[in-house]
Amino acid sequence: MTTPTLDIPGLEAVYDALATAIDAAGPRAELLLVKLALLQARELGDAHRFAALLQAAQADL
Repeated sequence: MTTPTLDIPGLEAVYDALATAIDAAGPRAELLLVKLALLQARELGDAHRFAALLQAAQADL
C-alpha cells in the first residue's frame, strides 16, 4: 500500500484554502486549527503517526 501524496499544485490549493479559512475565522483561528487537527488525526487513525507529523510541524518555527 502506498501513502497518497499531494503534488505542488495540490499543496498550493490546500495552503490557499487554509489561509482563507484562517482569515475568515478571525480571532477564532486557533480553535479552527485545533478542530482541523483533531479531524485530521481521526481520519489518519494513527496517534503515533500524528505525533510524528506534529513534531515535524514544530521544527524550525
